[in-house]
Amino acid sequence: MAHPDENILRRVTQGDEVAFAELYNYYKGPALRFSISLLKDEEEAENMIQDVFVKLWIKREQIKPDHNFSSYLFTCLRNMAFDYFKKVEKSEQLRKQFMEGMMLAGDEEKEEKERRISLVQSAVESLSLKRKLILKLNIEEGKSYQEIAEFLRISKNTVKNQLVKAKQILREKVDVATA
Repeated sequence: MAHPDENILRRVTQGDEVAFAELYNYYKGPALRFSISLLKDEEEAENMIQDVFVKLWIKREQIKPDHNFSSYLFTCLRNMAFDYFKKVEKSEQLRKQFMEGMMLAGDEEKEEKERRISLVQSAVESLSLKRKLILKLNIEEGKSYQEIAEFLRISKNTVKNQLVKAKQILREKVDVATA
């Protein structure tokens, strides 16, 4: 197709879809190459070409057939590319802020977990030797009440009572410290 003349542009402004298709087909290749050179992303460049031609069709009455359409089109594409870069930069900033927030939250969670572990260890240290030993055998070594009773030569009921009291003391001390 030859370079679109004022007649084709005038027909486009009047809503002639055939004239618009001619205009699109003429400029599609150069516009795509220009957009790819700016964006370095063929898919995004194709999307931008589609967007600019949709906007041109919507605002076709504003096209001035006696003006340089080529300059107008490439200026629109350049401006859309700038808008795209701003959007990408904003998106990158938001992603970075989100990641920083996640890291801070992770650090805070880690600090809170370490603080709670320290509280539990401190509470365990405050238990009597007998309760501490029974608790250790039950929790760390996974021994049953019966196994602990046989190992320490005490009744199974004593083991149970000591564990109940030890856990109650731990709960109270940790709850008081976190309140």
